[in-house]
Parts: sequence; C-alpha cells; structure tokens
Amino acid sequence: MTTPVTIVGAGLGGLTLARVLHVHGIAAVVYEAEASAAARTQGGQLDIHEHNGQVALEAARLTEEFRAIIHEGAEASRILDRYGNVLLDEPDTGTSRRPEVLRGDLRRILLDSLPDGTVQWGRKVADVRGLGDGRHEVTFDDGASVTSGLLVGADGAWSKVRPLLSGARPEYVGTVFVETYLYDADVRHAASAKAVGRGAMYACAPGQGIAAHREAGGVLHTYVQLNRAAEWVAGIDFADAAGAAARVAAEFDGWAPQLTALITDGETAPVPRMIHTLPDGHRWERVPGVTLLGDAAHLMPPAGEGANLAMLDGAELGQAIAAHPGDVEGALAAYEAALFPRSEAEYADAHEILDLCLGDRAPYGLVEFFLGAGQAGPASG
Repeated sequence: MTTPVTIVGAGLGGLTLARVLHVHGIAAVVYEAEASAAARTQGGQLDIHEHNGQVALEAARLTEEFRAIIHEGAEASRILDRYGNVLLDEPDTGTSRRPEVLRGDLRRILLDSLPDGTVQWGRKVADVRGLGDGRHEVTFDDGASVTSGLLVGADGAWSKVRPLLSGARPEYVGTVFVETYLYDADVRHAASAKAVGRGAMYACAPGQGIAAHREAGGVLHTYVQLNRAAEWVAGIDFADAAGAAARVAAEFDGWAPQLTALITDGETAPVPRMIHTLPDGHRWERVPGVTLLGDAAHLMPPAGEGANLAMLDGAELGQAIAAHPGDVEGALAAYEAALFPRSEAEYADAHEILDLCLGDRAPYGLVEFFLGAGQAGPASG
C-alpha cells in the first residue's frame, strides 16, 4: 500500500488489524470517536480461545504480552439452577485453552504495540461516501475529511461504513442483558461470591438467567438475562438505579437470595444491553476498496466469541493485505472468502448458545453442552 490503510474504530479488531499491518511494515491510521484511550471503561473479562483469539495475538506477535495479563484460575465454570443448587462445577485445569483477561488490559497491549499517532482520537465519523476507483471519503463530525485507498469498517454494531456494502441493519432479538457489578465481593457479598465461585457462573431457567464472572480484585460482574419485548425495557427508568434494580429483580421472584443479590446489591447503576443481530450469515458483494470486520461484519448474539472473532478478522485481513502487495482487491477477496463461511457457522452456534441458556431446556441443556464440549462454555468474549 502506498497510502495508509484507513481503519474506522479502535476496538480489538481494528487495533489487531493495525498491529498486524505494522508487523508487516504497512502503515495504517485508526480513526476513533472516543476522546482518548481512557474515555470509558472497556467492559469486563474475556476468554481468549486458542483457535481464534490466541491465533490472532500470535500473528500480532503479542503472545508474551498476552500471557502477562491472564487472570489465573478464572477458567473455572459452574451451572446452577434457580434455587442455587450446583448442577455442574468445573475447575480451572490450567490448560490455558480459554484464559481470561480484562478487555481493557487487552486493548492496552494492542495500543502500546502501535507507533505513536496510529490512533487518531476524537474523530467521530459523520458520513462515508464512494469516490470511484476504490477510493472513499470519510467525513468527521467537525467537517474534516480524509480519502482512503483501502477503507475498513471496524466500527461495531451501528457501523457507518457498512452501508457502503450492505443495507442490513441490526435487529433486536428479544433478549436484554442487564449489567451490574459487586466489589470486594468475598468480604461484602460473601454469599453471592460463594455462589459464583472462582470463574464463571450460569444460573438459568427458560426465558431468564443470571450469569456472573469473578474478575480480578474481588469483582463480580453480572449479566442478568431476560427474554423481554423492547417495550418492557423502555418501560424501566434506568436513570433510577434503585428502582430499576428492584424492577429487574422482581422478575426473579422465588430465586435463591444469593443469586438475586447480584442484582439488588449492585454497586453500579444497572445498564441494559439490548441484544441485536445482523441477518444470519450476513455477507455482501465485493465493493472495491472497502470491507468490514468484527461486529460491523457479523453482529450476532453473544456466545463468548465476539472479541475472538473480531481479532481473528483483523489478523487475517492484515495478513491478506501483506500477502497481496499492490493488489487491494485480491487481498479483500481472499479475506472475505474465509470470513463469510466462518461467520455463517458462528451465527448458528450463537443462536444455539442463547437457546441453551434461555430456552425451554435451561439449565439442563446447558449442562449437557458443557459436558459434551469438555471445556468451559460461553463465558465471555
């Protein structure tokens, strides 16, 4: 490439792409709407899988840095019923097949691996348009613009780049996750901490569940899962933290108190995360000079694969660009030829995981899945 690759979005996928390009001596610029790397917290813990996320980090030559941020012991998993009975309890075996790291730490090692100035902060994209011959103009909300020779949309679910390739828009799947945190849990929330255990905990029933993860520093990070209409979510005033927590907890009447305390004792305001997806197997016809990765390309229900897939996308795209010097279209065609079938298979898996957690056979179907998989289930990522 004679001009830098233009990447919109400084999430894990976009940063992995920039890093792999840097490893191969190819310049890139990443435009990010956030004001700085510290503009907001970066979410919770991720399990990084050996067949995709770890492959991407190896391509980025960051395996040693990754090993240094692993939360040891956090691969443990357990499944409970609504009464707090333990149905399955799997310890961390120390195999590192799915080691846990904080998203913020992972993003930090990617950022630290890039040359100064690679990420341009505070550059919110207002519009993107084609100029012909594979070139695109990216306009920011301050009126400034840049022209790209190769444009990559790594800008998530509501991508500004995606409309260049596809008319698909995310649709609500009818499930909402409500996020809460407990701190200093072993001292201040001992019963809940014991229920969660050393790693991930899933307490499931048809249509509802409470999933929690022990993070470093005695933090319990919880996602309360409910199959509810968008109108139900809109009817809760989440600005009233106590009222919202009480309203959500009321949906779990009769559940074990050590589980509902993950909601009612929350030390942060509960945050609703309405789950959206692009159409199953989302793909597009080749458009010169532009492609997508991560959620911009294949937004799907959470199944512990999102961050891993985004990083693998970024790594494979970077390697394809390096393998096709001077041939942008050859690089993008090669990348998408692998991306599309992989994404199609992951959509099917994501729907299966959501059904195992909240479908008619929960929690027993999830127990069978864990036993059949022989490894930790859909923890995070």
